[in-house]
Amino acid sequence: MRGFGELEAVIMDVVWRWDRSATVRDVVEHLRGRREIAYTTVMTVMDNLHRKGWLRRERDGRAYRYEATASREEYSAGLMRQALEASEDTTSTLVHFLARMDPAESAALRDALAQIDGETQP
Repeated sequence: MRGFGELEAVIMDVVWRWDRSATVRDVVEHLRGRREIAYTTVMTVMDNLHRKGWLRRERDGRAYRYEATASREEYSAGLMRQALEASEDTTSTLVHFLARMDPAESAALRDALAQIDGETQP
């Protein structure tokens, strides 16, 4: 799993925040409020994200409507998994990661582990 390029990340952020299907034109109009960008550039990037499996699309007249195939959280979890797999010492990597957590993140981790533990109990 590779991280997104700059424009891929911007487009995925829009799609995730909207949590609905969007056309290339929808995304272009939104982005043009922040930067000058060509319709064909956004169309190409969204098509690439579709080919990579991050967006699904459905025909809507002459255009396509795009939706994310995974949540932002699923994407982030995949990157975290990739980072762990790249480590030669998973335990040490986890220790370093956990040492950088603030108290709220530590509490969220404890809650998540308790939730998973509860799901695995018979």
